[in-house]
Amino acid sequence: MTSSLLRAPDAATEKAKSVPLNMRVDFKKRDLIDVAAAISGSDRTSFILDAACKKAEEVILDQRLFVLADDDFDAFEQALQKNPVRSNKCVQKLLNRPSRWS
Repeated sequence: MTSSLLRAPDAATEKAKSVPLNMRVDFKKRDLIDVAAAISGSDRTSFILDAACKKAEEVILDQRLFVLADDDFDAFEQALQKNPVRSNKCVQKLLNRPSRWS
């Protein structure tokens, strides 16, 4: 792990700089990726980067675990029923906020 993962990057610098990401694959995997990239109208690099980022987002989101005792969960459900999302400005704001990787 590099130290850059531990500090918050400057948003402008983050988007301006690109860094190399290299890998070696066998011919069959490369050809499979090339066919899929062509079908989707993308180049190999963009296709791989998009797929890797989607998987990274999925892994990160899967690590969000909320555990509540039965009584606490019942209270949470009741609060949601009494104040639906459509009328809860705080929840609407949270749901409309862009994801951290956007």
